[in-house]
Amino acid sequence: MTDFIQTAPFRTLENAVQDHLIAAEAPFSTVVRKGQTLRIEDSYGQQAIDTLFYKAEDHSERYSSQDTMREQGAAYITTGTEIMSNEGRVMLRMTADSCGRHDTSAGACSCESNTVRFGHGTRYLHACRDNFVLEVAKHGMGKRDVVPNINFFMNVPIEPTGEMTIVDGISAPGDYVELKAEMDVLIVISNCPQINNPCNGFDPTPIRVLVWDGEA
Repeated sequence: MTDFIQTAPFRTLENAVQDHLIAAEAPFSTVVRKGQTLRIEDSYGQQAIDTLFYKAEDHSERYSSQDTMREQGAAYITTGTEIMSNEGRVMLRMTADSCGRHDTSAGACSCESNTVRFGHGTRYLHACRDNFVLEVAKHGMGKRDVVPNINFFMNVPIEPTGEMTIVDGISAPGDYVELKAEMDVLIVISNCPQINNPCNGFDPTPIRVLVWDGEA
């Protein structure tokens, strides 16, 4: 596993202020405060982690994939990326990335898209959009508040023609990303339940989320 930026030495599992184990296929949310560092860990490898960000005290300000890609001039999320809001403000900065491939174009799986892609037999399989709707409801939001998301660890090559497809993930067990919050942020995760394409190696697995305070 190659670290593009090494984890700061003061951060250990013992001094994390939040440490969450998230079951396969499950939703999750928590608030990360300004100055804190968030780590999202792909514990078993080849697991897509669909993620949304909202300003903690005003959910109308939320992650914007368009502004994020435009600001950095690249289609993928990696070390140095500024995670932008729909108000043009930096929400978080990615400070470490041990994988190097994260998508923000392919969106979240849904029952409807599963039906189109994989046939009517998949209509009632659980999907990321279901997870997102369930989780944002805990924070007073609804379906219209679920916007295009980041898919951490999902491998989506984009051809020169603009065509893209989801292929086998390249993340290894224990790969992670770290992001420093530039405002108080609500993070909402769907630990992707997809079993019909290779984004999860056809076998959804648990993940881990940790949060550290800033260096004293």
